[in-house]
Amino acid sequence: MAKAIYPGSFDPITNGHIDIIERASKMFDKLIVGVLINNTKDPLFTPVERVDMIKSVVGHLTNVEVLEFAGLLVDFAHEQNCNILVRGLRVITDFEYELQLAQTNKIIAPNLETVFLSSSLKYSYLSSSIVKEIAVYNGDISHFVRDHIREKVTKRLIEKGLRRDHE
Repeated sequence: MAKAIYPGSFDPITNGHIDIIERASKMFDKLIVGVLINNTKDPLFTPVERVDMIKSVVGHLTNVEVLEFAGLLVDFAHEQNCNILVRGLRVITDFEYELQLAQTNKIIAPNLETVFLSSSLKYSYLSSSIVKEIAVYNGDISHFVRDHIREKVTKRLIEKGLRRDHE
């Protein structure tokens, strides 16, 4: 059984992430979306909230499982008995960074392979950071995330006092 992990922060999950998940789910018997718990960042959403959001948009994919993890990705892959990672690439700078990570992971875990999927052209510019930046200034993010995700982003920014209307 071919099993792969698509890791990331997904804060929030974007249409670009969903595109990669849908495409990767067709390539593997099982795809685990690994939601990174990173204590060095200040995410907008908790890991549980991010897992729930992802499940809400990939529920139609019966071979996709969404799990949170902390620590090294190579350890998570080992725990999941998985030796394939999926990474999305948007621009050349992504490739440089992702290649460096893939090569480092290969040294730590020689059996671990990384598969790169280039983003669809319509999502090549898109990142969670851009979505949050636009939303902070009350911009329209409906082209970048699903409607219920947009509502959650807006609500959370207001709750955290981060929304800047008409500055």
